[in-house]
Amino acid sequence: MTWTQYLAPLLKGAQMTIMISIASLVLGTILSFAAGIARTSNNRILSGIAFGYVALFRGTPLLVQLFWFYYALPLIGISLDPITTGILTLSLLTGAYGSEVVRGALLSVQPSQLEAARALNFSSSYTLWHISMPQAIVEMMPSFGNLAVQNLKDTALVSLISIADLTFQAQSVRNITLDSATIYTLTLIGYFIMALALMFFVRFVEFKLRRGPAFPRSAHS
Repeated sequence: MTWTQYLAPLLKGAQMTIMISIASLVLGTILSFAAGIARTSNNRILSGIAFGYVALFRGTPLLVQLFWFYYALPLIGISLDPITTGILTLSLLTGAYGSEVVRGALLSVQPSQLEAARALNFSSSYTLWHISMPQAIVEMMPSFGNLAVQNLKDTALVSLISIADLTFQAQSVRNITLDSATIYTLTLIGYFIMALALMFFVRFVEFKLRRGPAFPRSAHS
């Protein structure tokens, strides 16, 4: 096989990597906001649950989490297919780290603005979504960009539960051809291109957000 013949299986694996990365980023972002907002809540039960979730997934290795969901969870009667397992595990990890980004950004909003909102008798939910969140989201973007790239790189571990991603396909082709240098160089380039595209996309979104209005044009209590 020539190096051009390696491209077909590697591109097929890259498609799986992109699918898992996008799906886990979307779910992870939702979890980030849910847990991050919960961490700032005055409800101690809600805040405690969010803290426990964040502590668990930030304090344990991704590989162990992946194996637990795939090999241990079926022992209590819950079986997940490999792709679902990979997406779920990556989402939970991204959500745990992302929640701290959300929490930190929300806490960075100037207290004077929150006091003004209370003085105007705005509800807590309105203050959160129309005053704190528009400012916080802009501050979150660089950190979320780093998380997105890290998530993409972490997808390489899903090959260990037989998902035919880019890393899995590279290893399969390498086992047949023994051409380690060429195959892993192409794999390295593939991940770099995907990460670069992701970084440009995040920068574009951040640029658009920074050019937009920080506050809504009208306010309602």
